[in-house]
Amino acid sequence: MAFVTVRNLRKVYMLGKEKVVALKHIDLDIDQGEICCILGTSGSGKSTLLNMLAGLEKPTKGDIIINNVNVAKLSEGKLASFRQENTGFVFQSYNLINQFNAIENVGMPLMFKGIPRSKRDKLAKKMLKLVGLGTRMGHRPNQMSGGQQQRVGIARAFVAKPKLVFADEPTGNLDTKTTDEVMRLMVRMCRKYGITLIIVTHDLEIARYTDRIVHIIDGEITSIENNESVCPVDDETEIV
Repeated sequence: MAFVTVRNLRKVYMLGKEKVVALKHIDLDIDQGEICCILGTSGSGKSTLLNMLAGLEKPTKGDIIINNVNVAKLSEGKLASFRQENTGFVFQSYNLINQFNAIENVGMPLMFKGIPRSKRDKLAKKMLKLVGLGTRMGHRPNQMSGGQQQRVGIARAFVAKPKLVFADEPTGNLDTKTTDEVMRLMVRMCRKYGITLIIVTHDLEIARYTDRIVHIIDGEITSIENNESVCPVDDETEIV
């Protein structure tokens, strides 16, 4: 059975008296540990689909089953708990807290889980070393480059070892070299820990790093293709 199962998913927004159909009867299966790309242009519905999968918006109709739980049917309270226990997020704009240093930013998901400060600092430091920021632990976001900030964001997303990570245009603010470093880092982290990764992007170059590409146009999946990732399963390059 797939780790993520989407059936007959539909999302309709009301703009005044006008109906805007953002998603039309989406069916999709994603396996445990898969690196999946949802690829589409602006307005295609890809971000709406991500929001549905992440439980940030409720669908108009349909089911979203993640790890045997239909998240489309959960209350807001249970949905928040589900996200804390099962998911991580990597954002285009990093979404770091400027007043916190790297250790404190990475430790945020652990704080929400009630893990004591000493233990979460230890886990955050380990993760920051893993993403190559061992010498930047005490730095705040405004003391780091965009690539370094995104590495902090990746460390934060993975520190609690979630089963599923969502990445929304994760390299949109990065140059080509840093984009390659960040994408390889995310994919290797998922390979290392068996984490499912769903990336939403408009960039076909980003799709090259994934195992499967889901093309979406005007709220409909038009095709799904298997892809030979530039980060293969047997890539044992050290994560730094």
